[in-house]
This record gives sequence, structure tokens and C-alpha cells, in this order.
Amino acid sequence: MSTASAASTASTASTVRTASTVRTGSLRRAIAGLIGLAAAEEQRLAAAADPAEPGSAQCWAALPVIAHNTDFRQQQVTRLRAVRAGGTPPDFAEADHESPALYAELSARPAGAVAAAGWTSAGELLTELMQARDEDLLDPARNPWLRGRQLWLQVIVRGFWHPSGHLGEYYLRHGQAGQAVALAEHAVAAAGYLGAPAQARGMAGYNLACAYAADGRLDAAAAAVEAAVALNADLRANAARDPDLAAVRDSGWLVAELSG
Repeated sequence: MSTASAASTASTASTVRTASTVRTGSLRRAIAGLIGLAAAEEQRLAAAADPAEPGSAQCWAALPVIAHNTDFRQQQVTRLRAVRAGGTPPDFAEADHESPALYAELSARPAGAVAAAGWTSAGELLTELMQARDEDLLDPARNPWLRGRQLWLQVIVRGFWHPSGHLGEYYLRHGQAGQAVALAEHAVAAAGYLGAPAQARGMAGYNLACAYAADGRLDAAAAAVEAAVALNADLRANAARDPDLAAVRDSGWLVAELSG
């Protein structure tokens, strides 16, 4: 190889690495913002929560919701730590959200400890996100346990979509549909502001669709589902079975979106 060719190859490789670094840097910043948004909303709810608020496995009180979000988020911290160490994380059983035993365990946690643990877990997730290797975040083949899923998207699911969805569900089940809609609209705007990937913006839009549906705004819910699926096609399967969207499906609004 000539000196000129070698220089050209090196320059190309350097350009690719730089582009990848820029992409991953932007991705980390967007994910960090989404994690921070969900964690801050949990703290807002915790600050207003009554430790004696009644609840059950069918209608959770605020503090058990936050405690569950923390546990789910902490599982992702464990996964990222295992990946960083070159290992395989443990399998986590799927939580049964209607389990009286699970609800009893979560509701027994001290009120002050719940808020503190939630904030700590968000900070630990952010730390692990920033320390994760670019190739681990982007290439699922490096970690077979991911089964083809991208690690960065899993972080968004457990650090943003899942907790935000449960917060919205809490407001809906406690007669605060307007608050659920406001939270979801804020999340959609924040995801756009942060330059979040299309999949994440779709997740935010999907939560908004569920909030609109619960508020009786079926046409707005259908439009939000359409926009969410356009950004994240994997959400089509959720929309086809989610009980929160049953009224929208029954109205016939989602025929085209679900047949795609």
C-alpha cells in the first residue's frame, strides 16, 4: 500500500470513528435527558404523596408506583454493570402488576426511603450509561443475552418509557386525566427538544395516546398512535392489545394503523 493510500485509509477510519463518537455522544445526552425527566416527575409525585394514601394491587398508591419504578430501573443498572465488566447479567422475572404480594412489599417501604432510592437509582443509571462502551450500546451482537435488541433502547425503556407510563397510569386511575395528558405532552415535547431517536419519540407519543384515550379524546388518541407507530413500528403490536386503547380500537379509528 502506498503512503498516500495508507494515509487515506487512516483518514477514512478516523472519520468513521469520529462520526460514531458524535452519534453516540448525542444519543447519551438524549437518553440522559429522558431519564432525568422521568426521575424528576417521580420526585414531584413523591413530594406531594400522602404516606397513608390507600391503595391496592388494582389501584396503586403513589409511593408503591415510585418504588416499583426504582426496582425496574435498578435492574437496568445491574445489566449495564455486568456488561461493563464483560459478564452476563441475571435474568429478571416479569413483574405481575396485579400481584397483592408485590404491592404489599412495595407499600411497606418507608416513605422517605422510597423517594431517596428513586433519585439514587436514576443517578446510578446515568453513571452507567456514560461509562458504557459505544459498541455495547449500539451492537446487540456483542451481548447475546439481548437477543438482537439494542442496549441503548433498553435503557430508554427502563429509564423513561416504563416509569413515565406508570406515572401517567397513576394519575389516570386517580381521576387526574388532565395531569396524565400534561405529563405525556411534556414528555413528547422533551423528547423532541432532546433530539431523542425516533423509537424513543414514538414511546413518548404512545404514552400520550393512552392518556388521550383515557380522557375520552379518541380522535386525538388515534392521531397520536399513528404518529407513534410511524416513529417506532414495534409499537403497533402494543396498540393492538393495550386495554388503554380499547375504546379507540372499538371506534374504528385504528384500522389502518394496526393493519400496516
